[in-house]
Amino acid sequence: MKNRYTKYAFALASWMFLCLPPALVAQDEDTPSPLTISDGSRFEKKDFFPKFSWDVTPQYFMFGDTRRVLQPGEVKSIAAKTDFLCIEKSHGSRQLGFAELGAKHEAAAFKKIKPEMKVLFYFNSAYAWPFTSYNQMFRRSKIDDHPELKSFLIVDPETGELAHRRNVFFFDVLNPDLRKWWVDTVAKGVAESGCDGAFIDQMHGFVWLRQDRREEVEKAMGDMMAALKKRLGPDKILLGNNVHQKSAKDVFPAVDAIMFEHYKADLLSKEALLRDWNDMLRIAKAGKMSIFRIGVEADRSMAEKDDQRGGNRDRTETLATLAKDRLEFYLACYLIGAQPYSYFQYGWGWTLSSGALHDFPELHKPLGAPEGSYQRTTPDGWEFTREFEHARVWVNTESQQAKITWR
Repeated sequence: MKNRYTKYAFALASWMFLCLPPALVAQDEDTPSPLTISDGSRFEKKDFFPKFSWDVTPQYFMFGDTRRVLQPGEVKSIAAKTDFLCIEKSHGSRQLGFAELGAKHEAAAFKKIKPEMKVLFYFNSAYAWPFTSYNQMFRRSKIDDHPELKSFLIVDPETGELAHRRNVFFFDVLNPDLRKWWVDTVAKGVAESGCDGAFIDQMHGFVWLRQDRREEVEKAMGDMMAALKKRLGPDKILLGNNVHQKSAKDVFPAVDAIMFEHYKADLLSKEALLRDWNDMLRIAKAGKMSIFRIGVEADRSMAEKDDQRGGNRDRTETLATLAKDRLEFYLACYLIGAQPYSYFQYGWGWTLSSGALHDFPELHKPLGAPEGSYQRTTPDGWEFTREFEHARVWVNTESQQAKITWR
């Protein structure tokens, strides 16, 4: 009789255990959790985020081709590597007329073969790029016919003329009318392109043109991004470029994701990389995604190679070779600091031909979740290691050497 009751009790306990919600069932201590942050806390995923997996290196893509849209084979190639991407500012504008049509075309193409794909619409918060129908008037040949829009732009105090860089005008974030127009325009672009949110570039507000109003510029940019996030709604992604920097502290609360754009060699120094890893942890603990973008055009060795090159084609070939040669080091730099919902972007520019269609076999090797945080071999040294389920990472950021042992 006692054995019969024991058996019934065991069966009842087993049934109750199986009925528990998955989150309450203890996980095997030896199995890495995909949402465990390196400090042991748990990443709070939002329902509208893309899929995330440590199966292989998580990649984010961002590309554009002014001349054309993607061919079907190119869509399949990119879709096989990522669930998260952005269509760059001028993509398809010559073929279709305006860039928002290029974004719409690609969003539909990707979602047709991969419905869960998250596609972002590009817009700039500083430069008035004239590639969309919404801002085609910001051209030197047209702007005088649109005085209201002209009032949205920064005037060079020395010349009294519109400030510009290669005839691309500058938005004045201190103008409240500009901020309202800008928010309305970005929200319209996201809606009309069928995208899942927006990538916002250049959040500096040209503060160096008015240093005496730095705090005012930074606050205005934060207000504009908060208004955009509210306007986009709770189910859209807002990704901001370089929002981890102190100058963007007012923007940080508004965004869902932050890109680390390593656009110059100084941002790849040993000190800068250590700051990046600390920021990646801070971002993950805030429940936000991060993009660790490496453009090998910023590699220190390129300055020397540029002096020897014989034209744009030679430079492209040089960069493609350099990207292959330097991948282990840059991938290791990403992996040392990677957190749940940290993505790796790799290439040598922002055009379609700058790496988006290039295959890097190492990025498809089984990775698995990290088994803890990185370790610094000595308190003041620049050698770091980190263990993943299927890889051991070692990097020396002073000598810029790395070794990833796949297992």
